[in-house]
Amino acid sequence: EEPDKLPKPQLGEPRELNALRMQPAQDDVLNISQTLEKLLAKDTVQVELIPEKKGLFLKHVEYQVTSKRYKISVYRRYSDFDVFHEVLLQKFAYRVVPSLPPKRMLKGGGSLCEFIEGRRRALGRFINLVARHPFFSEDELVKTFLTFSGSDVQTRLRDTCKKTGDEFMTNRIATQAKDYLPADIQPQFATSRELIKNIHNSFHRLRDRAEKMAERSKENATDLLQFGRELSPVGFTGFAEGFESWCSGLRRVSSSCLGLLTKQLGNPAPVFEKSVGGGRREQDDVVEKLHFFLDLLQSYRDLCERHEKGVLHEHQRALQKYSVMKRQMMSATVQSKEQASVEQLESRIVQQESAIQTMELRNYFSLFCLHQETQLIFSYLPITSDILGAFVNSQVQGHKEVRLYGNGVFLRLVSMSTRKPQDVIGPHLTEGDFVKVKPLRPHFYKTQ
Repeated sequence: EEPDKLPKPQLGEPRELNALRMQPAQDDVLNISQTLEKLLAKDTVQVELIPEKKGLFLKHVEYQVTSKRYKISVYRRYSDFDVFHEVLLQKFAYRVVPSLPPKRMLKGGGSLCEFIEGRRRALGRFINLVARHPFFSEDELVKTFLTFSGSDVQTRLRDTCKKTGDEFMTNRIATQAKDYLPADIQPQFATSRELIKNIHNSFHRLRDRAEKMAERSKENATDLLQFGRELSPVGFTGFAEGFESWCSGLRRVSSSCLGLLTKQLGNPAPVFEKSVGGGRREQDDVVEKLHFFLDLLQSYRDLCERHEKGVLHEHQRALQKYSVMKRQMMSATVQSKEQASVEQLESRIVQQESAIQTMELRNYFSLFCLHQETQLIFSYLPITSDILGAFVNSQVQGHKEVRLYGNGVFLRLVSMSTRKPQDVIGPHLTEGDFVKVKPLRPHFYKTQ
């Protein structure tokens, strides 16, 4: 009896087998593919101040941290932010981790209230940069900080960090980072670093100038408000009996004239009160956005310094140590030292070679991350146009109400005068020039 025939596989044409060969991954892992809109849409975190007294003399500051993404509010102390910053640096040493504001007020740093408010703003910028980072935003550390409502968030953060280790140990392509880097990565890194340094210096000067302008705007707005309050009682309609006889010798001055003046002036105080908001808009929309962008740029410069003084420096030291060991090994062989001593030195050399290999891998992974973080900086660059738009808008809006009020009152007051409007306004202007001007309303992007 013939054995059962086994089925033969249909292999098809040999040329068709080419399609079955393993193909390299098509994902561009080096490219983060982020836009400003995507980054801002990841989350918006509000940090509000909750002063709380504990004991008779000590006053502690607590913050309510509210995440739009997780739809939850938690309460955090500055020390919680400090531990969160510490574990972020431990896990993401090769990424841009923003700095925290100082815990205590420096000498000559203004009032305590100003310091506390400035620190609240800085903490808000810090947590928003972290929550919108392409890699931080999906990490368990960030979720824990924004959602954990237990009694000891600091212990939870440290435990979470210990379980996973740093990013080099968890990233799936960490040991292959060199394969994804361009051949001229070092000169590219040097060029990018210098460019971002120049951008940072320029925007640092812009921020200083904007702060001065914002302060002047608030002072001008306050003066306008006081001016409006003083102007309100100028016109009045009540006259004491016999008062008109005192005015009989004055041209165009009478109770009816002053009544008309009251009608024309109206109540300017509310109008000038609106202008006070111009200074606040400048502070919030321009200066705060400049601070936000500068915090990001500074964190990038800190990362570059960590790369050079950390991984790169340790790698160079390890190579130097390895070179010394090799010379010692050659000397021991020539001098025919004891076998145990030679074997011990060989073991140390093997360990050092392994350490150097790990440092080389970490060095390339650090450059890999720097490449991605540089992309992140340029993804945020469009925010500069939003800052300029906010600046123009705050200038226009801050004076809009006063301009409209002033134009109308001016023309009505001119009509009460014996002079012609052209004589008051000037031969090159007409009444229409005062009412046809429309304020510019540039669009700007709200980051908060």
